[in-house]
Amino acid sequence: MLIRNTYYNSDDGQTSPEGPLATLRCRIETRRYNPRMFRKPESWPDWKIAIALTVGLRTFYSAIAAALSFFLHPDPLVIHSNALTENLSAPGSWHYALLGVWERFDTLWYLRIAQHGYDLPRAVVFYPLYPAAIRLVSVLLPPTVAALLISTVGAFFFFWGLLRLAGENLSSMARLRTLLIVSAWPSSFIMFAGYAESLTLALIVWSVVFARASRWGLATVLGLLAGLSRPSGVLVAIPLLVLAVRSRRISAAVALLTPLGLLSYWGWLHATGRLSVVEAYRIYQGLTMAPPWVSVRDVLRLIVTERQGLLAIKFGLVVLVAALSLRRELRIEDKLFAMAVILQMLMYTGLPLLGASRYLLLVYPAFLVMGRSSAQRWKWHRFGIYWAAFEFFNLVWMWGFLNWDIRCA
Repeated sequence: MLIRNTYYNSDDGQTSPEGPLATLRCRIETRRYNPRMFRKPESWPDWKIAIALTVGLRTFYSAIAAALSFFLHPDPLVIHSNALTENLSAPGSWHYALLGVWERFDTLWYLRIAQHGYDLPRAVVFYPLYPAAIRLVSVLLPPTVAALLISTVGAFFFFWGLLRLAGENLSSMARLRTLLIVSAWPSSFIMFAGYAESLTLALIVWSVVFARASRWGLATVLGLLAGLSRPSGVLVAIPLLVLAVRSRRISAAVALLTPLGLLSYWGWLHATGRLSVVEAYRIYQGLTMAPPWVSVRDVLRLIVTERQGLLAIKFGLVVLVAALSLRRELRIEDKLFAMAVILQMLMYTGLPLLGASRYLLLVYPAFLVMGRSSAQRWKWHRFGIYWAAFEFFNLVWMWGFLNWDIRCA
């Protein structure tokens, strides 16, 4: 900031000959526009940090996807080997660059359900909350725009809620680094795609936030909705029940209702004669339920015999998150939730660890540990190296996703 010589100089402490009024005016202006204020975003309010990161990432990923849309040329046979690809937007236009490029894999199913309901048997594996929200917002916006908007808003509330959870025990720097790590996690771009991840994440973290504040009604409602968003969403019932028992309050008993979100969806499938979610996975995706150690055995066999590098990276991320989630400083409810998410992810064989990196985003306790450890041990330049490594893999995942690589879905 440049200040005229007739004004107060904040470096040498001298005043101008114009008198105390000029000095006071300059001090006010210096405080208001001091660049140092912008060097400490960790001191901002939680919502402000969350919205700044959300807007920045939405802009960044949209720009990257738009730019790549003019250079990626996926094999048409690969594209049409996926369901619901008969009427995709044609590449080469700005409409495709801004919206059509995001119409991949699960997004197509969510858009289909939002418009036509569960008219296809395979659709039952996609839980109803996200397509219902798309249908609601589509009254005002095109469906794809609605899907991306809901995901973006979900990402904002997830970031805000994660900061609230981190604020209980972490320093300001550790909280900020927690957010930076989760935003660069491999496949975290999916929070800004037409997927239900960010909505589920927001519901889970805020459910825990409200439970710790003994606001059991709100916590339970959000937990119910999480169970209607993704199958892993119902696992938030674990920390809620632990917190309810610890509180020893009658009002906390309402947390017992949390699993009813998922159970109501399963009950509706049964009552309407549709396939169960487990059966649909087995028939249409070749995924069968098995003990977790069977999945681990299959993963290790494929890594060793077929040298699947991407699978090895996914398995490494699972091991890292599992190890961090067992750290002593974490609360027991956080440990139980983290282990439940990982075990659920390992209970299917057929396509081992498909989607594992994005499923790990749900394990918020591991990110709290990473944020705390990085603040205690690493200066910013060293933290930046590790953050850049995560972001590199995140962009590699994004490139594969946009190029119709099912391993990055």
